[in-house]
Amino acid sequence: MKKLKFILSGGGTGGHIYPAVAIANELKSRFPDAEFLFVGAENKMEMQKVPQAGYKIEGLWIAGLQRKLTLQNAMFPFKLISSLWKSRKIIKKFKPDVVIGTGGFASGPLLQMANSLNIPTVIQEQNSFPGITNKLLSKKANKICVAYENLERFFPKEKMILTGNPVRQDLIDIESKREEAKKYFNLDADKKTLLVLGGSLGARRMNQLIEKELDKFISEDVQIIWQCGKLYFEDYKKYNSNTVQVLAFIDRMDLVYAAADIVISRAGASSVSELCIVGKPVIFIPSPNVAEDHQTKNAQAIVDKIGAIMLKESELDSQFSLVFEALLRDQGKQDYLSENIKQLALPNATKQIVDEIVKLIKN
Repeated sequence: MKKLKFILSGGGTGGHIYPAVAIANELKSRFPDAEFLFVGAENKMEMQKVPQAGYKIEGLWIAGLQRKLTLQNAMFPFKLISSLWKSRKIIKKFKPDVVIGTGGFASGPLLQMANSLNIPTVIQEQNSFPGITNKLLSKKANKICVAYENLERFFPKEKMILTGNPVRQDLIDIESKREEAKKYFNLDADKKTLLVLGGSLGARRMNQLIEKELDKFISEDVQIIWQCGKLYFEDYKKYNSNTVQVLAFIDRMDLVYAAADIVISRAGASSVSELCIVGKPVIFIPSPNVAEDHQTKNAQAIVDKIGAIMLKESELDSQFSLVFEALLRDQGKQDYLSENIKQLALPNATKQIVDEIVKLIKN
């Protein structure tokens, strides 16, 4: 068989980058001789994260539209034309067998150009409410791998496959790691552990909430692992103590999930998929500042199946204390939410997505 070549594009946030890397890793395990190239947006986090994962990446001069009138918006048509032209050049030179997009600014022009050159394309849509780029790309895409049911109103039904989102394989069996996790984070085995996840950059409103509630958590004998994000670490590191661990980011997600009894989290697609796999009771606080309010829709899809609790940012001052206290004191409710969210897990997503990619390879 000829040497296979794959181009992948996903970026802007870890939620787009991680699935692309997971897909590349699975393809590499099946086709060790294959060549891989990532395409990202210049100055975005993928330009660092992808090389760290061991893959080459090229950058496009592309950014999203701002919600208000800005110089960035005035530059958008030029950036788009530049990115389409460079995408064409990259594809012509690399000659991929399949192009895979997992979302982010760069995947739009790249997949658009791949479609126009008749290269097979696969979209991996992480959210329960797709963005406008993927809706447009779906008309020409060969396959659309989705993580939620009932997306027929956005995508052609005959192209869709329900696969779930790629997750770290080390999350599949975290129960066996609980003792190791307690030691790793130096936790008191007799106390409940609250895990707070605000995303890699951090979430201002969530951090403000945790700061306000810290004394109450401690009085309830709760220990906290607080991932505040790199943008906010300098502001909150002063709260580090025996019972509070403030971290910019977490390297061992498998162990931190194993240690947690209750999780407070944003509702990005990757986080939601991981939390389904690990099966912990969750309070989702969706970010209201994302396109199409998709975090609220992601969380609502879990809440509808009685798999989690959701509080909007506007409800935190009036409801958070009551909701958290009720959950902390009700082990039955914790167990019930755990069981329900686990039922929604799709742990074989990466393998299924790659199965669909392999079907498109022209021998």
